[in-house]
Amino acid sequence: MKGALRRARGAPLPLPGVQNWRALSGLSAQQVLDIVYELILAREPDPTGTQSYLGGLGTGAITPQELAGWAVASGEWWSVTPYSGLGQSLHFSRMMFVRSLPAGKHILDLGGTALGNATGALVLMGYPYEFEDLVVVDLPSEERNELYQEATAHEVTQTKLGPVRYRYHSMVDLSDYADASVDLVYSGQSIEHVPLDMADTVLAEVHRVLKPGGHLGIDTPNARVTRLQQDAFIDPDHEHEYTHGELSEKLQRAGFEVVDAKGLNYAGPSLAAGHFDVDQIATARGLFTEIEDCYLLAYVCRVPH
Repeated sequence: MKGALRRARGAPLPLPGVQNWRALSGLSAQQVLDIVYELILAREPDPTGTQSYLGGLGTGAITPQELAGWAVASGEWWSVTPYSGLGQSLHFSRMMFVRSLPAGKHILDLGGTALGNATGALVLMGYPYEFEDLVVVDLPSEERNELYQEATAHEVTQTKLGPVRYRYHSMVDLSDYADASVDLVYSGQSIEHVPLDMADTVLAEVHRVLKPGGHLGIDTPNARVTRLQQDAFIDPDHEHEYTHGELSEKLQRAGFEVVDAKGLNYAGPSLAAGHFDVDQIATARGLFTEIEDCYLLAYVCRVPH
């Protein structure tokens, strides 16, 4: 953290039933400092960090949870520290994108099953706004790739934001949903699972069900980077992996106005070197303006009034 973080003034976060966190863990302040730095920043504490945090950990004025939170919030974690894996890093970046989506009272989430969690992907990934109705559209479990199958079919799940309903059918067929009835459609890592010609049908149907001024949020792998990673599709269940030019043209041809286009996980150095560097791309997590140079493409589109 290189001394850049400073503790916000105020009472320390309380630990239930104890006055000192060491009563729970039995670890010394130095051990906690070492563990947090190793697990989050992948290095030993520097002298400045040791001086800044060791005393507070020893007295309980700083809790291990606070220290860990500051480490994750540091510029070092965002731009320097290697991530543990590309998949986890991409998921983190996608959560940032989901939290940037516009508010909507009536929502369709295409392919939004979250295995093991009935709240669905959109809520689980941190969509922040209350809604009146969120419908997750996904294939029946037996029609999915075995990696995405689950034993339980969900119906309605009450969440803190609103009710999540499940409908099991292809995202190509949205005929059950009325014209101009939806405020927001989210397609997260799903359009690439649809054959190229059928993707036009999906986008036309999404355009039809959205209200004027309604939004489509979509993220998908960037073929410019995934072809650098390997010649074959990165998932055998993919039907097509798009370039920015391909997908942005499809979106505009379907009648959408692209109001924001961002890339997730910057791969510029890998592209410049002509070599896929998984550590470089996993470390460069977040949202970036240079969409063509990122591992994932992400768009917010609007139906014009």
